[in-house]
Amino acid sequence: MTPIIKTAQTDAELLACSDVILFLRPHLQKENLLAQLRDMQQEDYHIIYITDPEDASKIVAFAGFRHMHKLFSGKTIYIDDLACLPAYQGRGYAAKLLDHVKELAKKEGLQGVQLDSGHGLFPAHRLYHRQGFYISAHHFTQKL
Repeated sequence: MTPIIKTAQTDAELLACSDVILFLRPHLQKENLLAQLRDMQQEDYHIIYITDPEDASKIVAFAGFRHMHKLFSGKTIYIDDLACLPAYQGRGYAAKLLDHVKELAKKEGLQGVQLDSGHGLFPAHRLYHRQGFYISAHHFTQKL
């Protein structure tokens, strides 16, 4: 069965994404998640997701992205978040989400799609390379 990609818009849909979001971002607090997601939506953050093929109420993979316009890359979509619950990995769900975002960028006439990935996330890196992404920079952070 081909997974269907949906967009989370309602509070119920956003909350249904909690398990997979907190898997990727365990430092977040579940009780604050909806308010944070709503704030981020005000800054052009979008969530797309895939449900369990046998239980449509269980969200098993998601991507969070936003549109950006930068001098070095032009108009792009930046993928902030991409994750699949461990029990559902290896089924092509992350690749389907990436394909969906790339198609959206193409339809909108954008110059590309970008994302960052942690240094040690080698399975994710293999996926990104298979999807046509390449390593173009190092991302530096300083906490204040």
